[in-house]
Amino acid sequence: MRLSKLLLFIGLSVFVIAMVSWTITSIASEKNNGIGTVSAPASNEKTEDDAVQLMYDSLELDEKGLSRDAFHYAIYGFKKLQEKGQLQNDSILTVVDFDQPSYKKRMYVIDVRNLKILFHTLVAHGKNTGKEIAQFFSNRKESHQSSLGFYLTDVTYYGSKGYSLKLKGLEKGVNDNAMRRAIVVHGAPYVSESYIDEQGYIGRSLGCPAVPAELSKPIIQTIKNGSCFFVYNKKYRPSVPFRPEAEPA
Repeated sequence: MRLSKLLLFIGLSVFVIAMVSWTITSIASEKNNGIGTVSAPASNEKTEDDAVQLMYDSLELDEKGLSRDAFHYAIYGFKKLQEKGQLQNDSILTVVDFDQPSYKKRMYVIDVRNLKILFHTLVAHGKNTGKEIAQFFSNRKESHQSSLGFYLTDVTYYGSKGYSLKLKGLEKGVNDNAMRRAIVVHGAPYVSESYIDEQGYIGRSLGCPAVPAELSKPIIQTIKNGSCFFVYNKKYRPSVPFRPEAEPA
């Protein structure tokens, strides 16, 4: 137990140091080069990669089903948003991994400051995205498909699906119609183990990342008001500024 706590502390320390170093060098590069999209110099790449890997290992994300590629993209985008001051809540990162089938727990709400997984649960994709496997994605209204990429969580409200959380899509042509499409986090009775037992996979939404009804309020309360929300699939092609110079293999 003591060793585990020590590893978590070391992982957090290395990650924070790497993020601070990355931000400082990025800002300096912007001033020197006059460009908006930059990457850390080669001398920092190993340190950052090691920090991300240590964080990934400390959280045991491999055992929990989240791919290294998904986490790599998530952390890169999180850092970009943090650097630009767009995160009101920069301690929370949500990752939805639509490479996994819907009968798997594929939503991860992570406290990046304290290296804790706060929620690891089921999450629905759109009905036209696929059945148990997510295959098709769209940014169009009425497509009833999920959209990939980075979002900022917005405000809460009570609507036809109960307590819900608006999402602001940040990637042009990828998910920037999210508000117009009313893509929100909400609870749904079809996101449950009983549905899996009955049909082999959970129910599907109209494009929203719906979560189990009993977890919807605590999840929404945790991630609302300006945290990073990332939806991944191997078909994801990040837009500027979310395109790492060295993308995952």
